[in-house]
Amino acid sequence: MKAIVASDYGPIDQLSYADWPEPVAEGRTVVIEAEVIGVNFPDGLLVQGLYQMKPPTPFVPGMEVAGRVVAVGDRVTSFKVGDRVASVSAMGAYAEKVGAHEASVMKLPDAISAADACALLCGYGTSHHALKQRGQLKPGETLCVLGASGATGVAAVQIGKAMGATVIGVASSEAKRQVAKDAGADVVLGYENLKDALKDATDGKGVDVAFDPVGGEAFDALSRSMAWNGRLLVIGFASGTIPKLPVNLTLVKGYSLVGVFWGAFTQKEPAVYAENMRELVGWHLAGKVKPVIEGVYPLADAPAVLQRVLGRGATGKIVLKP
Repeated sequence: MKAIVASDYGPIDQLSYADWPEPVAEGRTVVIEAEVIGVNFPDGLLVQGLYQMKPPTPFVPGMEVAGRVVAVGDRVTSFKVGDRVASVSAMGAYAEKVGAHEASVMKLPDAISAADACALLCGYGTSHHALKQRGQLKPGETLCVLGASGATGVAAVQIGKAMGATVIGVASSEAKRQVAKDAGADVVLGYENLKDALKDATDGKGVDVAFDPVGGEAFDALSRSMAWNGRLLVIGFASGTIPKLPVNLTLVKGYSLVGVFWGAFTQKEPAVYAENMRELVGWHLAGKVKPVIEGVYPLADAPAVLQRVLGRGATGKIVLKP
């Protein structure tokens, strides 16, 4: 079968579209023929050796796949050949077929498209966990979302509205701010003079919960814009700069800095993760959240697509198709 292969750690353009061994259905392995494959920011970090995890090379990157089951191992009890499913794992998804552990696979209702299913896994899963468990967002609170036109940002905007918050979306261009507004943001802002803009937008009260996948100077503005008892959520560093926090700000302003690592959460708290996914699927079926799918690209185009995602040029979710 064909797959995107990282032969060694290095620039994204060194990825190859090459032959790769097909997965074997043994034990609790479910083999999925990919209909679509989700693209995520960490995929690009992983192949460059910049992510928390560093698997031995060569390897196939990719976290999300949706498609149909074509084979199951002899210990699989929850799935059969022909089932429509989605799966999330640390890597291996950029391929025509994916072998996934039974515990990482979920059945898909017919009403959910394969592309939407991929978006609901990592992007919406991260944002949901961030706002629900880590941020403990409450109805009536003010949520600020940086990178509000990206995959996790759009998800955070929609989930924030579903949870009853007033949402401020921050994005770098007028077109991206329109994406955030269309996703449901009550207020949209740019990054220029963000501290002053947030003060005006919150009538001086500050932000109750801040969702930050960007880092850099935007984090610095957020760290000075938090409300009393606020929660500043650290999601990632798409700007390329890991900021430093003057911790005296958390003391005098009385807010908390909270780390969000969705991948570890899914492993350490699988029951809570499963309940989160049930809630997200329910919200999707009820029309409360709806992924923005920017485009569908051939699997062979994965390197170019990843370059654009890491360059913060994408809006919404991008998926690959074998």
